[in-house]
Amino acid sequence: MNADEIAAGRARWQARYDAARKRDADFTTLSGTTVQPVYGPPEGTAYPGFERIGWPGEFPYTRGLHPTGYRGRAWTIRQFAGFGNAQQTNERYKMILGAGGGGLSVAFDMPTLMGRDSDDPQALGEVGHCGVAVDSAADMEVLFDGIDLAGVTTSMTISGPAVPVFCMYLVAAERQGIDLSRLDGTLQTDIFKEYIAQKEWLFDPEPHLRLIGDLMEYCAAEIPRYKPLSVSGYHIREAGSTAAQELAYTLADGFGYVELGLSRGLDVNVFAPGLSFFFDAHLDFFEEIAKFRAARRIWARWLRDVYGATSEKALWLRFHTQTAGVSLTAQQPVNNVVRTAVEALAAVLGGTNSLHTNALDETLALPTDESAEIALRTQQVLMEEIGVTNVADPLGGSWYVEALTDAIEAEAEEIFARIRQLGGDGPHRIGPMTSGILRGIEDGWFTGHIAESAFTYQQALEKGDKKIVGVNCHTGTTAKELEILRISHEMELEQRRVLAERKGARNDAAVTAAVTRMVEVSRTGGNMIPPMLDAVRAEATLGEICDALRAEWGTYREPARF
Repeated sequence: MNADEIAAGRARWQARYDAARKRDADFTTLSGTTVQPVYGPPEGTAYPGFERIGWPGEFPYTRGLHPTGYRGRAWTIRQFAGFGNAQQTNERYKMILGAGGGGLSVAFDMPTLMGRDSDDPQALGEVGHCGVAVDSAADMEVLFDGIDLAGVTTSMTISGPAVPVFCMYLVAAERQGIDLSRLDGTLQTDIFKEYIAQKEWLFDPEPHLRLIGDLMEYCAAEIPRYKPLSVSGYHIREAGSTAAQELAYTLADGFGYVELGLSRGLDVNVFAPGLSFFFDAHLDFFEEIAKFRAARRIWARWLRDVYGATSEKALWLRFHTQTAGVSLTAQQPVNNVVRTAVEALAAVLGGTNSLHTNALDETLALPTDESAEIALRTQQVLMEEIGVTNVADPLGGSWYVEALTDAIEAEAEEIFARIRQLGGDGPHRIGPMTSGILRGIEDGWFTGHIAESAFTYQQALEKGDKKIVGVNCHTGTTAKELEILRISHEMELEQRRVLAERKGARNDAAVTAAVTRMVEVSRTGGNMIPPMLDAVRAEATLGEICDALRAEWGTYREPARF
């Protein structure tokens, strides 16, 4: 790019920066030196390839979505939390919000994630252990009691039974007297990554895609601020993928959901802003920063050039980040505070829109109040003390970071081409990327490549080529055993008792009629969200709704592979 083009870009950025709202904050160094909101090539100089780097708030968004960076708005502190029953988790949410958290992120227990009630025989011993138990809309009411759902953004990390759980959230908001169109937040709903990595599905892919398409239509029409899909790379990375695989598989899944929306006749400029992303922040500091920058650039280009988006917001890749749970160690767990801080800083320098920091004890159990507070304060130290919010994309133009960004982008593009090849030449019922993803799931293509990457890394650890402090080097310690949070069996018994009490107090005929009507709609081309909402309003449980759909659609079993 020549000097005149760079100067014109700087002028465009300056005009947008001047017009944008900025936080009332001190944007100087600790020593009092004034810093500029963004840095670029020296005036009057050319910079070959600068169009791939650009300016914040301008296509291709390598340097961020907004001209102000974090001067306009800092990232949302969104701590992931959930354990025991709804009342216990409600108390944790109030602690997080009272201590300065900016949004909520719900962790559900395994029975809920699998669409089963707490009294289901398969739920035995699992209720409340890895998240909060939610059996019905009544639990959702308790979960958010005293929390204004119209005043806080709420993320829910659930995919298989995401749609009925979302309906319970909507009914809880109705019972607060809230206009549902005001709700804001994110539902994960990403079923592709379940087949690729996390394994929490209910049905074959096609029925899940039916529900997701219905949800996209409903949110676009009724709850425009709410994001019905958070395309998740986090679980792909936690399963053992490389950074480039995480990026490519995640964005490919995102392209699949774009194709799903287009196949429903939706306007990409309307529904694409309702897609958000969820990435892992791992330990290789510069590689992670490059991954986030490449992600924005790839998404903007594909949405514009492949899927025909013209609106700026449709080109924006907005993402939440969580620090890498898989990087936490049971040995010398206090070291996890350092790991988490470094990973969080990489996410911030990569321009994350919201962030969860893991607690030091999460490799052993759910976090205690003390460890959850340390995780929260880690973000607040980054936000308030180190000056990282003063300058947009402060590493932009670094030879190393730009080379890594280009390299990860190129590797991702190669993977996209392979996925599309898996789908064949068509015709494609939804779209070519979707066909490739479905074939890759069926053939074990994704899981095979992830397993290979995980094996390669484990070999490097075993040989000592890669180091983990406290595990394969520097193993001596004076650390004491941690006190961890334990979920009592009595909590599970109480959850079952409450569930039985609620079932006994409801109108069973109304429940049966509403669930029957929902199944009838599933046999038509009608949108399933309204009848599912009616079932939830009648206090149908999550298990009852999912079991009715299992009876209609069957269940999915992953083929055995050796």
